[in-house]
Amino acid sequence: MSRGGRNQIERSSRYARFERGMESNGIPPSPISSGEQSVWVDVSPLLEAAGNELKEGELIHGENFSLFAAMSALEIMDPKMDAGMEKFGYRSVEEAIENGAAPIPFSTDKTTDIQCIIDVMDHLLSCEAAWHKGYPLAQTVFSCIYLLRLERTSSHALLHSYCRMIRTTCNSVLSVVSDARTHEWKKQLLANSVPVKTQRRRRFLVVASCPPYMEPLQSNPDLEEGYCKALLSRIRFRKYYYHVLMCMRKAQGRGLELARKHIASCLAELASIYGSSEFLMANAHGIRQAVIEDRTTASGCQPIGFHTGLDNVAPTPPRAIKIISWKKALEYFEKLLQDLDIICSFRLDPLLEDVLQFVVQFQKSQPDLVARAHLQLLLVQDGKLYGRDPLSDVISRAALSQVIKDQSFQKNEFIIQLGQLVINLLKILCTNAAWQRRKLGKILQDWGATAAQLQLSSKREVDNVLNIRVEEEESMKLSKHLLCWTEEQTYWIAGRFLMLGFELELYSPSEYCMVYWYLYIVMFKLLEKAQLRIVQTNDSSKKKGKKKRDPLKDGAKEIQYPSHILLLQCYINLSEGLAMMLAALSNENSNFEKPSIFNTEQERFIQHFELLQKAHVPEGVSYIMFKDLMNHVNFSTIMRYNYFGAAQLIARDLKGRFSGDPEKMSELRRVEQVAEHNKIALNVICQAGIKDPSLKVSFEFTHHACFAIAVVKRS
Repeated sequence: MSRGGRNQIERSSRYARFERGMESNGIPPSPISSGEQSVWVDVSPLLEAAGNELKEGELIHGENFSLFAAMSALEIMDPKMDAGMEKFGYRSVEEAIENGAAPIPFSTDKTTDIQCIIDVMDHLLSCEAAWHKGYPLAQTVFSCIYLLRLERTSSHALLHSYCRMIRTTCNSVLSVVSDARTHEWKKQLLANSVPVKTQRRRRFLVVASCPPYMEPLQSNPDLEEGYCKALLSRIRFRKYYYHVLMCMRKAQGRGLELARKHIASCLAELASIYGSSEFLMANAHGIRQAVIEDRTTASGCQPIGFHTGLDNVAPTPPRAIKIISWKKALEYFEKLLQDLDIICSFRLDPLLEDVLQFVVQFQKSQPDLVARAHLQLLLVQDGKLYGRDPLSDVISRAALSQVIKDQSFQKNEFIIQLGQLVINLLKILCTNAAWQRRKLGKILQDWGATAAQLQLSSKREVDNVLNIRVEEEESMKLSKHLLCWTEEQTYWIAGRFLMLGFELELYSPSEYCMVYWYLYIVMFKLLEKAQLRIVQTNDSSKKKGKKKRDPLKDGAKEIQYPSHILLLQCYINLSEGLAMMLAALSNENSNFEKPSIFNTEQERFIQHFELLQKAHVPEGVSYIMFKDLMNHVNFSTIMRYNYFGAAQLIARDLKGRFSGDPEKMSELRRVEQVAEHNKIALNVICQAGIKDPSLKVSFEFTHHACFAIAVVKRS
């Protein structure tokens, strides 16, 4: 024990707190056995004596103690380290209830009672949003004493109903997130019919006063309709939200259309809940929360029946948390429902390319964990795409533009291996950006290894690998098709890996040149593989046709590259242009790039591209190659090739193809803006003179998350 812990011992009931701390960690205090009896020994005098003898910085330890062991040691009775320490409040749920912390009913006055239950509903919504954001369930939703002892609320119909629905939706969300991480949860709860009773009361109020057989919510008839609206909107929202979660869990996306209807109802109820704030604040009669901006209830009053430390059964100290405000909780659920609506609107396209583009586009809205978990479970069910399409069909459709139903093909080891890689890729793309990038860098080696195996099999003269029931020549072509598609997916993953680095702000300005150069090479390889796959597909289609064509006559007009290929060419031009501009600035302007004092450029190159280099993506790329190419770049070369002008021209031509796609149109506008600004910046730099010491060039991501624009200023 250190000397700093001595004052804590003197201020506390040593024996009792030590015993409670052990029990709360699930460790019973160790008795000293004496025959059949157990004798408890109070060690407080020993600890006090030791504390009095210790000087500052001294420590009592055993013979086997080491500094390494101290890294994982716990200091007893330190609130930040000892889970058994309680800084304030009640020691148990029963003690809190006995002291009136969770009364039922809230008050004998019905108006106060209905105000309090609405405050509980609002605070629970804030707690639920905080839980979704990553805070512990025990310190958020289950800080509500009424939820911890649900049987006590049975005499209060509204409170009992809402608490049961909270537990139901929380269980459903927990199930979704757990299943997305390959865990199984079987518990389910049911909501009762109290919303129907409240709805009947609300409908009758529109026509006349409450009927004699139904009691009003509270005693003031002038406030009855306002409280009914506020209460009904909250219970309706909970009911519709539960239906959304249930519909989205239906197999093969069968409940998505119905889920969208419930989402619309949820959003309408959220607007009604927000609109009730003015009425509730005007009629509030409770203890107001200290900071209005951080209020967790619509009325601004402190909710009754909450304590953050009662359900902390984990063997770790409670985290310091701050419950999300009521207004931000409404904004969170509105964003969540909008994200779920986007998922439900997806048309379950069987083309893998469209699925990948949808997931990437969806991630740009930065959805939270709950929405991403629902997306993953929709895409991957029972080892199939949407729980409907076998991965062998998905792969053959993507690589060969046709579905091969041959059993030998479906059971082939390469097809099975590629199917598992596709499943892993879809799951990874549904994670947050940081985790996604880390995992994409690791699975590159798996894709690269599979591509290497397919390359060996495609060179064999006898088809003993695919072993499908077609002619030998066709079998070899199928192997080449699979190889081309696998390499294309490998380069797509590499490109996604590099672009996520910009979104996560992992690159410093001095590293932009090498990153754009590497991105240019990866995208150029991706373009090559995509074009080769299209040519292979067209060749196969021509041989199946009845009429023979002259390849010299029709070759130029047969291949019409799809829009995404041309958009990729835009990205290639932007990447190459930015790499060249940055290299020219570094070569011709000594004030532009300052060397790092921490590591060399080659070390930074290895740090950023080590995972790609291990997977040989692309083959033969090295730091020496990068320096040899970039050392001789100048502005005259950049102006001659007009990279940004070419990107701008392609983007303009693509607008006609993407006229019905607002997201693609928005992307084209961003590409045009980046190209236009950088073209102007190049002209300004060349006219002013690159060696002008007053010329300052910086790069900002004003228009696009991944492609910077040059900002030229004079100091």
